[in-house]
Amino acid sequence: MRKQILTLTAALSLVAAFVSCNKDQDPNKPKEVNYPEMAEVETPPVLMTTADGVKVYNGGYGSAVAADPNDPEVFYMMTDRGSNVAGQAKNSIIIGKADFAPQIGKFRLKDGKLVLEQVIELKNEKGAKLNGLPNPAGMGSTGEVPFDLTGKQLTASADGIDSEGLVIAADGTFWISDEYGPHILHTDASGKTIERINPFGTGFGGRKIPAVLANRRANRGMEGLTITPDGKTLVGIMQSPMYNPSSAAISGSVVIRILTFDIASGATKQYAYLMDNASLTGVSEILALSSTTFLTLERDGLYGGDTNSPAQFKKVFKIDISKATDISDAANGANGKLFNGKTVEELKDLAGLTAAGITPVTKTLTFDLLKDLPSVYPHDKAEGLTMVKGNILVISNDDDFGVVDNGKSGFAQKMLPLTKNVDRNRLYFIKMK
Repeated sequence: MRKQILTLTAALSLVAAFVSCNKDQDPNKPKEVNYPEMAEVETPPVLMTTADGVKVYNGGYGSAVAADPNDPEVFYMMTDRGSNVAGQAKNSIIIGKADFAPQIGKFRLKDGKLVLEQVIELKNEKGAKLNGLPNPAGMGSTGEVPFDLTGKQLTASADGIDSEGLVIAADGTFWISDEYGPHILHTDASGKTIERINPFGTGFGGRKIPAVLANRRANRGMEGLTITPDGKTLVGIMQSPMYNPSSAAISGSVVIRILTFDIASGATKQYAYLMDNASLTGVSEILALSSTTFLTLERDGLYGGDTNSPAQFKKVFKIDISKATDISDAANGANGKLFNGKTVEELKDLAGLTAAGITPVTKTLTFDLLKDLPSVYPHDKAEGLTMVKGNILVISNDDDFGVVDNGKSGFAQKMLPLTKNVDRNRLYFIKMK
């Protein structure tokens, strides 16, 4: 289970050449693209400037990435809830722009840069813009209390979503997971809600996911989402062990839940995934390779190249659920199925799962961002995974709109310790052999 050997899926090497499309290429033939090692989003415009002079950029597009199935130069990248930091008061969250609509950006890879071509703002079923505000009680509340940068308390919103996982379906619609409810949102190509699914039944369309998922830890909800190659099943993964039944009860646990959701029937299954470190890591993304095999992105929150507190863990694993135990609760209880009187999270580790008769998903190391790149990975938040033709893995980073916590319920500029520049969204292209 803990084997971390750079084999199996195979060693990885970076793609060396930049995009070079032949202008005289036969339009009836598939477009051929040679991907660069790395591509950065063109400098985004300034969304706002704080009273302290800190620039909030109209970026933040690296929470998820999905390759366009019809155009190899196009990538859809998604923001989270918007510029935000933790406040100094207990459970407070500082929101930069209360009216910011979480959005999907359509980017084209051109001359080694990512050029924004279209912005798709997420909207509710009536066409009104969604926002990044926390949900009300009973509708996905995380317990966070939102404030603006002036200290004014903001109102919770049923239209709030903290978008994190992104899928493009074959019909051009989007599936999105979030860190609030957690919710699974289905939108049309324009971003308008078709269905919103959560554990409470307060969404849109009437369907639910298991009640136990409401125990997710604040800001550690359904961080990753993917779809199986046949287009029939969504697969989501929680970022960290849920507070199930409480934070104290699961202290030291490395057990995370994976959820499968049959799109047609709504039937679900759950599996146990073991993180490598209880205090250091969380899972940022999941990507389907087949109906039973997936890649996961597990990371810490530290910067590569930081001489004071350097990143220690940013790895891609291959997992297999085919022999894992379905830990679903047929009764759909608030704490899920109990094993020897304990929740799955209370079992804490492989020994606890084994004693309860649970087989977790298998997990093997595939790629180490901190060791296997030709240069230092400078970011803190590797968050998105997708795959393009040629067996090329693409990884995105979240730049947090260029801001971080200033320790005073406000924003400071997010500077990369290695480069001394403001963080920007990038895509890294890795050839899998």
